[in-house]
Formats: sequence, C-alpha cells, structure tokens
Amino acid sequence: MRWEELDQQPCSLARTLSVVGDRWTLLILRDCFLGVRRFETFERRLGITRHVLTDRLKKLVEHDVLYKAPYQERPRREEYRLTEKGLDLHTVILTLVNWGDKHMTDERGAPVKHIHKGCGHAMHPQMVCSECGEPVTARDIRVEAGDGWQHTAPLLGSDRS
Repeated sequence: MRWEELDQQPCSLARTLSVVGDRWTLLILRDCFLGVRRFETFERRLGITRHVLTDRLKKLVEHDVLYKAPYQERPRREEYRLTEKGLDLHTVILTLVNWGDKHMTDERGAPVKHIHKGCGHAMHPQMVCSECGEPVTARDIRVEAGDGWQHTAPLLGSDRS
C-alpha cells in the first residue's frame, strides 16, 4: 500500500490517515483545539517551515477540516478555524493525548489536564457503545464486513484466533 494511494483503500482508517496521518497535521490540529488560528502562530509554536505548514493547512482546508475566515480586510488576512468535520476529530486528538498521558509521561505526570466544564472535574476519554452506553475496549468488539467493504483483501488477519 503506497502512502499517496491511502485515500483509495477500502478502509476508513487508511482514508482518514490520507488526510490527518502525519505528525505535523496532528500537531496543527492539537493547536487548533488549543485556540490557535493564525499562520504565524502555528509557525512559531510548531517550529515548522512555511512550506510544510502551507501544504498541511491547504490539505486540511481542501478536505473541509478547516476553513479560512477573514479577520482583517486591508491587507486581507485570514485565520484557520475548525469546521464541524474538524471538530469531530476532537475525540481522536483527546484519545491520543490520553494514551500519551498514560504511556509516555515521566515522573512529573501529564503536562495538561482536561477539565469537563459541566462538572468541573479532570476527565479522561472513555469509549462507550452508542446503543447501550456500556464502556468498550478492543476485547469487547467484533468486526464484520459492512456495506462499503470491497473484497480486495481479507477483512481480518490470517493469524487472528
């Protein structure tokens, strides 16, 4: 499977990675959720080259993850804001952060806390079943082919028991 062909794969994860699957894009999205909107601020915070940043922001706009909104007319200047599609990535980012907090921190612990505005407590994301509300882990899920499955490769690995 070639990187530039991920968007053609019969796999939602591969298609998603074709849009948000590189380190700079994930860090740009992290900063978007932290309130960063302007090119120069992304550039300064990330230490990323202008070329790479321009490329990643363009791709996110093309895929309707971000949109450009003017904040000044003369000269015209625009900032980047999350679309609804972009906001839907919050659970992905938060889950990755939670994994890092659990497995990649040192003795000082997590660098930031996520506070639920509703109750005021520090929270950690939890996956629950959309139908019954029960918490689920990888061991609680069975995978079956869906309507969009193309039978070009086995659905499950041959070594799965």
